[in-house]
Amino acid sequence: MSRRAPLLALVGVTAIWGVTFVQVQDALALYPLFAFLAVRFAISTVTLAPFAWGSLRALPRSGYVAGIGVGALLATAYGLQTAGLERTTVASTGFITGLYVVFTPLLALALFGTRVPRALWVGVALAVAGLLLLNGVPGGSTLGNVLVLGNAMFQAFQITAMERYAPRYDPRALTFLQMATSFVGFTVIAVALGELEVPHGSTVWGALLVTGVFAGALGYLIATWVQARTTAARAALVFTLEAPFAALFGVLLADEVLGWAGWVGCAVMMTGILVAEPAAAATLRRLSRRGAMPA
Repeated sequence: MSRRAPLLALVGVTAIWGVTFVQVQDALALYPLFAFLAVRFAISTVTLAPFAWGSLRALPRSGYVAGIGVGALLATAYGLQTAGLERTTVASTGFITGLYVVFTPLLALALFGTRVPRALWVGVALAVAGLLLLNGVPGGSTLGNVLVLGNAMFQAFQITAMERYAPRYDPRALTFLQMATSFVGFTVIAVALGELEVPHGSTVWGALLVTGVFAGALGYLIATWVQARTTAARAALVFTLEAPFAALFGVLLADEVLGWAGWVGCAVMMTGILVAEPAAAATLRRLSRRGAMPA
């Protein structure tokens, strides 16, 4: 298998995540927020169950603890992001979400001592510059943007945790536990708020199926598989593509205005990823050797 195949798969996942910003925003105008998230992750959990059953039976207790813990981080991130998206624009949500590319390498360094090569920091700097250019997109609200910023922080924690746990456990089991934990958490909240109701309409069901099956179950299964083969910093750089994809689909599908700064930002972010490639590969080799040592 080509060394670039995992990252190309991750690029495809970020494209799917980007288009779902528009779909989710449209669905939230018709269906309650936490009920949407509960049904979305229920679909993801059911989709993964047949593939994860065998690996779950073989998963040690520590794997269950890791999966549920990372799932709680993921659920918190999605709750904040979706609540923010309900109050701000698609492009603003994509931009602010992408700020986890700043937080992730710092967390990986602070929590696990993962060294970040100088060239990869150059890539991060270029990615951040691209995100700042995307900030020229108008619209949104202060509360919505603050909620999405909180999501970026929790996404950074989730990515950093996955760097530690993804190489140790079966990706099917780990992804299933994240989806199931999110499903349980959002269902409890939706029931407590009296929001849980049967979805209706093609707009809501279309968003639920795309986010539940492709962006959720398959997307995070691929992301978990890729993160077992790369670093948190490198994964975060590729995940940054979610922002320009969101902005692009916001322009094409939601009639939002991106402007010259936004388009330049997309190009600068791509440059950052290409610049970081050699350094990231070296970091991957060091982490692979570390992962082979007894825990």
